[in-house]
Amino acid sequence: MLLVTCPYCGPRPEIEFRQAGEAHIARPAITCSDDEWADFLYMRDNHKGYMRERWRHVAGCGRFFNVVRHTVTDKFVASYKVGEEKPAIPAEAAAGPRVEIVR
Repeated sequence: MLLVTCPYCGPRPEIEFRQAGEAHIARPAITCSDDEWADFLYMRDNHKGYMRERWRHVAGCGRFFNVVRHTVTDKFVASYKVGEEKPAIPAEAAAGPRVEIVR
């Protein structure tokens, strides 16, 4: 069983949580173009390695929080409340290649 640490409730089994996408995505201004709005809605990083993600503790406190998780191994490195400072990505992640989507 995979344990996820909620910063409000502590470690709980993964079945209590839902992944809610990439964290720290800034909403564009109301006057943005259609392309900017589409990028906000649909374009996300999707690489192998460590990512900052938003999760929700649906079967517990119901709150959203952020984690640093390895997308291949499901290793959770850190969890932190929304609005707190982002923790560093582990050093081994910096050495690997990263592919970016160019439109």
